[in-house]
Amino acid sequence: MGDMKLVRLFVLISCLAFLSLSSNAAERTKARLALSAETARPGDTVMAAVELLMPPKWHTYWRNGGDSGTPTKITWEIPQGIAAGEIQWPPPEKYTAADLITYVYHDQVLLLVPLKLASDVPSGLATIKAKVSWLECEEICLPGEAAVEAVLVVGSESKPSKDAGLIESWQKKLPATSHGLMVKARWEKPPKEDSRPLLLEWELQPKPEIADFFPYGGDDFEIGGATERLTPQAAAVTLRKTVKKFGDNWPARVSGLIVTKASATAPAQAFEVNLELSSQPADKAAAPTVSGTAPVSSASDTSLFQMLLLAFLGGLILNIMPCVLPVIALKILGFVNQSKEDPRRVRQLGLVYASGVLVSFLVLAGIVIGVQRAGQVADWGMQFQNPQFVVGMTILVTLVALNLFGLFEVTLSGGAMQAATTLAYKEGNAGAFFNGVLATALATPCTAPALASALGFAFSQPPGIIVLMFSTVGLGLAAPYVVLSWKPGWLKFLPKPGAWMEKFKIAMGFPMLATAVWLLWLTTSHYGRDGVLWIGIFLASISLAAWMWGEFVQRGRKHRGVALAMCLAVVAGAYVVALEKELNWRSPARLAKSEQFLAAHPDGIQWRPWSSEAVEEARAAGHPVLVDFTADWCLSCKFNKKTSLEIPSVRTKLKEIDAVALIGDYTNKDPKITEELRKHGRAGVPLVLVYPADPASLPEVLPVLLTPGKVLDALNKAASSKGVSQVQAGAPQP
Repeated sequence: MGDMKLVRLFVLISCLAFLSLSSNAAERTKARLALSAETARPGDTVMAAVELLMPPKWHTYWRNGGDSGTPTKITWEIPQGIAAGEIQWPPPEKYTAADLITYVYHDQVLLLVPLKLASDVPSGLATIKAKVSWLECEEICLPGEAAVEAVLVVGSESKPSKDAGLIESWQKKLPATSHGLMVKARWEKPPKEDSRPLLLEWELQPKPEIADFFPYGGDDFEIGGATERLTPQAAAVTLRKTVKKFGDNWPARVSGLIVTKASATAPAQAFEVNLELSSQPADKAAAPTVSGTAPVSSASDTSLFQMLLLAFLGGLILNIMPCVLPVIALKILGFVNQSKEDPRRVRQLGLVYASGVLVSFLVLAGIVIGVQRAGQVADWGMQFQNPQFVVGMTILVTLVALNLFGLFEVTLSGGAMQAATTLAYKEGNAGAFFNGVLATALATPCTAPALASALGFAFSQPPGIIVLMFSTVGLGLAAPYVVLSWKPGWLKFLPKPGAWMEKFKIAMGFPMLATAVWLLWLTTSHYGRDGVLWIGIFLASISLAAWMWGEFVQRGRKHRGVALAMCLAVVAGAYVVALEKELNWRSPARLAKSEQFLAAHPDGIQWRPWSSEAVEEARAAGHPVLVDFTADWCLSCKFNKKTSLEIPSVRTKLKEIDAVALIGDYTNKDPKITEELRKHGRAGVPLVLVYPADPASLPEVLPVLLTPGKVLDALNKAASSKGVSQVQAGAPQP
């Protein structure tokens, strides 16, 4: 079908964005096999070392990857009479990306394996081979694999190899297995369903500045990476970890590494421990401090059916969000077109549209899973934090608008004039599928009320639940069109097809063009004001090329080849000069944090930049705190600000209760804001919090879509905790 050209263009732009993200993965981790001995005698033990050399900023994983990642695996192929032992793992680094904690190696690591030679192993050359597989990650994760080998001479004497010194230095880094460290492990309190806090306590003099526990893990339980160091009156070191069980019983023993450092710059010491757990709850002296955040619901205490219902409802509501309105107009035109067609054809096109939506949501689910496996944190609308995606969407939506204006037609059939006419009256399979993809892409910056809770739940679940939740949102988004295509009698309210449709099609190009302008504005946060100029020049150039294509290639009769060459020259020249040379669009320089949200009208709210420290300082000084997490690309955020935050009654109330207003700009990726969103069960912005002045009180999490009354009620409650007078019950509201 003719609409396949736009589909191919969408795929091409997506591929360009992906390639730009993965271009830094050209350098790969290198693996080799080293032996501690060049010559060994029967009965000796030779230390083999698999060395992994990683490019800068890349890492591989320890025996327990943590919240994400998989450990390196070694499969041996060795001669008879030589036996390979277990991998001896050096202590890893604890690596945190947002709220995901992993255990990794950077730059270089030697994984040590003892090779035991039997007393009757034959003399001569012994070729030691191994297949090594690993996962290497930076911004993306890539699987790695290498076949390595080394030669050992079995003879009458032992002779060290040239790598003996390197291997010995890594042996010294291995965790101590024989030590006098007496570590006690016990449960802190009775379990809450499948989650239970665990306390580890020991005495070490001098007392280390840094202490942690890196767990080995188990098949039916998991020890979280987050560690809380308590400060009881005793001189002991006390750590709190969280254990989550997957089976019926709690573990009776836990194993791992106690890792300590005398100071931040001192070398780490690691002690391997295998601890028997006491069933008695810990002493009250180790009671937790009061948390300033609300707990996030887990799968165990949240009904999956309830979340699926919210996901479906959220998908339905997305149909009336401003992000998707341009595509809805196209679908209405499509229904008018289809009203005179065979009912079976109408049903088919409805299902094709739904498949476009579902495939797009499955792709989003796959991206979320991939991001999580890479040790990063995924969130709703995260693709709009990618500058290449925003540029690609701007180009695509501009071309859709130009197509609706009639500058060119997306068709492969018949003559040019006939094609221009038939396009206004028919929607092919490719067009229906593309509309589903476009609706999904434009829906992601919007967060519907029911959708926020569902996505906050989904982003913390295993891959299977993520796929199920995203598919349900897609079904909700596509449901109205599928129902209408299967119930054509419900379309009687639509006018009959006629010449008016051509003008309606052109009129629908304007909201699509407005969407392109909005997307162009979003590029400011990635490329700055000068960058918008060059993107605008490129858009003008492809608009010229689109007009030349429609006028001289599609509808022209002479010199089509020359016109085609000119179109390609205009697009290629504009791309090289505007996007590559001037904009450097694939590798933009990171801009300083945007201050546009902080600019206030003299009579407006005096916003300050958000940080957890700023919240604590304001509350310690006795001020209630209003926090607004927002982003340029979040239309729901702008709706809230316009209708419920930057209004006279809220500004007056903030001054009356002496509250501090903080704003968190999430236009570009910010791991600290991501972590804060996850703490409060949100997969993305908007998120508005109201903190009472009392530091021991939890904040109130306001709904996704605000009303003035809800904001004022929350501020009144926050003020009442310190005895500040509340607004009179009959106070006027806007």
